[in-house]
Amino acid sequence: MKSSRQTTLRSQVTVTGIGVHSGSPVSVTIGPAEINSGFIFTRADREVAAIAASVIATDFATVLGDDQGPLVSTAEHVLAALRGMGVDNATIEVDGPEVPIMDGSAAPFVDAIDQAGIVQQNAARRFIEVLKPVQVEMGESFGELRPHAGGFRAELEIDFANSSIGRQAYAFDLDAGSFRRDICRARTFGCVGDVNKLWSAGYALGASLENSVVFDDTRVLNTEGLRYADECVRHKVLDVVGDLALAGLPLIGLYRSVRGGHKLNHAVLTALMADRHAWRIVEAVEPVLERPAVARRAARGHADVAGGMVAVAYGPNVS
Repeated sequence: MKSSRQTTLRSQVTVTGIGVHSGSPVSVTIGPAEINSGFIFTRADREVAAIAASVIATDFATVLGDDQGPLVSTAEHVLAALRGMGVDNATIEVDGPEVPIMDGSAAPFVDAIDQAGIVQQNAARRFIEVLKPVQVEMGESFGELRPHAGGFRAELEIDFANSSIGRQAYAFDLDAGSFRRDICRARTFGCVGDVNKLWSAGYALGASLENSVVFDDTRVLNTEGLRYADECVRHKVLDVVGDLALAGLPLIGLYRSVRGGHKLNHAVLTALMADRHAWRIVEAVEPVLERPAVARRAARGHADVAGGMVAVAYGPNVS
């Protein structure tokens, strides 16, 4: 993230759609929040912080709740939009049990964030820096977080038996421009047989070709085709950005996964947070203008970059 200060939304904005599982109308209102609030989901008279400890299910989507039970499902796309666009603090008010699925991507939430506007706050941006590798294996699936200088990077590989999807790989360095251009429009996807099973079990009642990419054994069924040739793996990256937003702060690290999903993403994040020696909290330092070389070398806590500026660096551990 290029900004060294925390950010929030300038104003509230409301998005309305249907819930992918219930098929019922639902609205979400995203709005400003105070410094160090992170992302807070509210519904009626309840609120839940969007952190790893609030996750109570990951089977078909990321579900957040507390000791009273579930509060909101399908939280990952709006969280991905907020984290991907560089928002640190926001309230997310829902009037039903799900965040609306919209077109199956994060693009409608990015549009809403653009409408509301992003403003800086008078506090340094904080990050969770990964200090040592943390790995999780689940059958044929594998995920890990590793130290990585310079921000957050995701390297994902998927491998589906369905030949229409097959094996895809994608590497992504997170910033608002690349998230908007390369990731946010990638839609959720599935195979015809899986959709029929979900419908039979009472799930995905709102799923359709308007909010999902659906494959049979040989082709994509959506008449408009794919938005990207590798849309499936890009959507998995979108899910990673949303699921790892539940760290509570932006991550500085590399996330790698093979055959991953919500369950694996959450397991890796939980493993990281459980090992207090595997991470620390750091603060961004304000950038300064170019100075003479001798003075620049003497400055502490900054790093030189091309272009005659000094990059945002990270201050001491503030955990």
